[in-house]
Amino acid sequence: MSNMSRARVARRIAAGAAYGGGGIGLAGAATVGLVLAEVQLARRRVGNGTSGHVPNADGLYGRTYAVSSELPPLRLTMLGDSTAAGQGVHRAGQTPGALLASGVAALAERPVELRTVALPGARSDDLDRQVALVLAGPGPVPDICVIMIGANDVTHRMPPTRSVRCLASAVRRLRTAGAEVVVGTCPDLGTIEPVRQPLRWLARRTSRQLAAAQTIGVVEQGGRTVSLGDLLGPEFAANPRELFGPDYYHPSAEGYATAAMAVLPTVCAALGLWPAEEERPDASRREGFLPVARAAAEAAAEAGTEVAAAMPTGPRGPWALLKRRRRRRLPEQEPAPATPSV
Repeated sequence: MSNMSRARVARRIAAGAAYGGGGIGLAGAATVGLVLAEVQLARRRVGNGTSGHVPNADGLYGRTYAVSSELPPLRLTMLGDSTAAGQGVHRAGQTPGALLASGVAALAERPVELRTVALPGARSDDLDRQVALVLAGPGPVPDICVIMIGANDVTHRMPPTRSVRCLASAVRRLRTAGAEVVVGTCPDLGTIEPVRQPLRWLARRTSRQLAAAQTIGVVEQGGRTVSLGDLLGPEFAANPRELFGPDYYHPSAEGYATAAMAVLPTVCAALGLWPAEEERPDASRREGFLPVARAAAEAAAEAGTEVAAAMPTGPRGPWALLKRRRRRRLPEQEPAPATPSV
């Protein structure tokens, strides 16, 4: 599917989500049913090993900066599904939340307090519950929330308009409360190794359509997105046995590190920590201002691409800034017990 076609479909899904529609399909009910059956079969074939393990990564990162910083810790909260929780790795420091907290602490030279409310198996309709947990405390509203969601929406055939509506509502509530929000959009289910052609192609198409629609919904609510795509990088498709975990469904530690490296620059930019000169579009990297639907389609086609709100109106509706940020390697740290927030 071309980017222009994907942009049109994404615009229709996002419009249906905003105005109450619910009948817009992605690749057709029969097609998605086949994808679902194939993915579920794949999970039964390989769903053993450490796939159910979710380390508790909550705590304080960058504790050494507490001595030199007079500011309170930054607060980072992870919402979403198993990808946000870090299912499938052995140590807390290998989860995406821990990697992001460590990276933010190093760049800000300030401690970061991590909290995770993400739930393995969650779909976008669980975000309402997760956001309620976040806003209920303990402590102040997070400085930034990272949401990773969408794969289970596809495999469980949630209508895409409902999926986007739930996500957009979650972003709106968090932004209204004062938190910055970064969303890692639906990953590419075509990378699941046991899924065969032609269903691999159909899974990829369905995933990317949802990712593009998610981007429109998130950006219109004041959030930013990073396309997770094939879990962030051509190296994932080239080395699936290295970047998938033991169940060949969830990422390995290296896979999560690759994802976190792509999300970190956007998290830091949202917090005002990224160098100002890197905030300007770089034409040599094909960055620039685009209608939001076109930016969403381009991001869905290229993993690791950021989309953020730019101008509220334009000749073809809202405009967005598309960025291809440079990744940075992240330190792995284990959490220290966090001091209760006040």
